[in-house]
Amino acid sequence: MGKNKLKKFAKVKEMDHVIEPPFSEVLNKDFRLKGKWSEEFGNDGPIVLELACGKGEYSVGMGEIYPGKNFIGIDIKGSRMFSGAMEAEEKGMENVRFLRTKIDMITSFFAKDEVDEIWILFADPQLGRPRKRLTGYLFLDRYIQLLKPGGTLHLKCDSKDLYAFTKDEAIPEFNASNKGFQFEKEFDTNELYEEGIHALDETMQQVLNIRTYYEQMWLDQGKKIKYLRYRLERSLK
Repeated sequence: MGKNKLKKFAKVKEMDHVIEPPFSEVLNKDFRLKGKWSEEFGNDGPIVLELACGKGEYSVGMGEIYPGKNFIGIDIKGSRMFSGAMEAEEKGMENVRFLRTKIDMITSFFAKDEVDEIWILFADPQLGRPRKRLTGYLFLDRYIQLLKPGGTLHLKCDSKDLYAFTKDEAIPEFNASNKGFQFEKEFDTNELYEEGIHALDETMQQVLNIRTYYEQMWLDQGKKIKYLRYRLERSLK
């Protein structure tokens, strides 16, 4: 591991905006802030998660656009979230936090109905490993344990495979499972900037125009950006 990465790991551990619990603290048990994130932020504003947040561009960007909401960027790689955590700290943003943990353990960190929105941005499509995809059935099953009815699930990606898998396989499979909830599609475009974004309101356009490091890399390669949004509703079945 390079010296620069080691320095970032050390700095991240000292940041007020970063929460990094020891693995032993959450293994087969609930984290101390589960059900108490409003206390951590000091307000009752909506809780929004950015999964596999990388450098945290969206957590910081949305935190500026929506000062009344609380944002938590989640990733296992502390050196990546260093940039976003540093920016949030330098700007004195009280509505942004970063949580270093595995997304597989997300139900140990958030209580039932505690989360209002989940954002998945340019996640690894995990080609050949559908069980590892963040929009796969196993993860959707975790999300309904913490996402409020009426809450939203967002996917923004460059991957044709992840986009098609999510809307044509994972969501229909989950909705057919009759777990008491359904993901209802609210928005769908496979060419976000060319056509889809113009159908959204001004604030949402501002949000979707936030560019992550990875998105800019894909755009520079000429890739089209896809965007899906679902609302979680109680099933009538």
